[in-house]
Amino acid sequence: MKKKNFLIPQVTIQDYAAEGKSIARLDGKVIFIEGAVPGDVADIWITKSKKDWAEGKIDKLITPSKQRINSFCQHFGICGGCKWQMLPYEQQLIYKQKEVEDNLTRIGKINIPEIQPIIGSAATQYYRNKLEFTFSEWRYKTRAELQQQDDGVDAKKELGALGFHVPKIFDKAVDIETCYLQPAPSNDLRNAVRTFAHQHQLPFYNVRLHTGWLRNMMVRTCTTGEWMVNMVLAYEDAIIQKKLLDFIVQQFPTITSLYFTINGKLNDSIYDLTPQLYYGKPYIQEKLDHFIFNISPKSFFQTNTKQAENLYRVTRNFAELTGKEIVYDLYCGTGSIGLFVSPMAAKIIGIETIDDAVKDAQLNATINNIQHAHFITGDVVKICTDDFFIQHGKPDVIITDPPRAGMHEKLIRKLLDIQAPIIVYVSCNTATQARDLQLLNEKYTVTQVQPVDMFPHTHHIENVVQLRLKR
Repeated sequence: MKKKNFLIPQVTIQDYAAEGKSIARLDGKVIFIEGAVPGDVADIWITKSKKDWAEGKIDKLITPSKQRINSFCQHFGICGGCKWQMLPYEQQLIYKQKEVEDNLTRIGKINIPEIQPIIGSAATQYYRNKLEFTFSEWRYKTRAELQQQDDGVDAKKELGALGFHVPKIFDKAVDIETCYLQPAPSNDLRNAVRTFAHQHQLPFYNVRLHTGWLRNMMVRTCTTGEWMVNMVLAYEDAIIQKKLLDFIVQQFPTITSLYFTINGKLNDSIYDLTPQLYYGKPYIQEKLDHFIFNISPKSFFQTNTKQAENLYRVTRNFAELTGKEIVYDLYCGTGSIGLFVSPMAAKIIGIETIDDAVKDAQLNATINNIQHAHFITGDVVKICTDDFFIQHGKPDVIITDPPRAGMHEKLIRKLLDIQAPIIVYVSCNTATQARDLQLLNEKYTVTQVQPVDMFPHTHHIENVVQLRLKR
């Protein structure tokens, strides 16, 4: 079984593995399978095969597992989001809890206390405050659609799609009718803009040829009722820009902020570009607990607002603040964690490499009248010198919330040198968190672990760990 792209019939799925995949074992070989539920019997299409393991996906479900339920979204299994809709939410939480425990013990290879039960999300639909949709000249078609397609039809000449990229297919998008991730008016807006674009023959972007005009549409919504749209366009065209943007304002008069961004690059990133305000306020405001945060088009903000409050409460509790502590907030972004814990701290020092995020953090501190929070642009490994500590004070508590890649080993060595009594490690990737905890184990003991589910129907997990300096 060394070749790939072949079918194995009647495979029994045995267990959950990690990252949303389940496993089966065949002839001493482990097969990691997408879209499967333990207990399923299915024909499996093998897409990658190595000596001891293989990867595949369900080609045909023969006998569904007793755990399996019907998905609620018509795009399930195609768009790449919400991959766990076929699992009851309670079962999703069980598998996520198991993944945290397995990663911390298997990868971290350290002693950990009993892990607290995962905190589930009260809302399992319409919980995201930000989505980014893709315009694509080429619409993704299912196998059934292709089989029904008349001979001689040129798919490239059909109407463009507005939705999400297809996993592993970079040049096509799924045309989304209803998405259950973001609250109103997200669906109405997306469908209205697509119809307008078709009616006026506006060219959708072709990522392979780098042609077309409409590229992306970012939509942010807030629990305050404010919302923002950023239309990303490939080039300036004053006439059609005005038609499109005026249409959005007229059809959706409750919009708070409407931007457009010109992106002529080969990639979709806008962080080195300047969004231009067309209508409304330059920012929208969101609330976490009683804190107010200004959000601009390029601001980072946790995408599940209500669960972010739970995540930050756990972080604040793990910090064990009494009002006397100097807290260092590493990878502070727009300052949300530091500001959230600030009432219980003597001083907050936030450090972030992205200057725009630091400016947002400083503004958010001002808005909330928090004068003892200071945010600095730079690399913590380079910034945290003896002179820096003399100026700002050595930390009593360090909070770190790195990206999925985890912390750089140089930063971990710096943390071991600093020797703050408590470190609170917030992670969106328990595998890299476990790797980092193994290195921190040289001087720190893991004393509390709390998983938080920020993204229902996906395999993603947030996990908060408290570490104490060994005596």
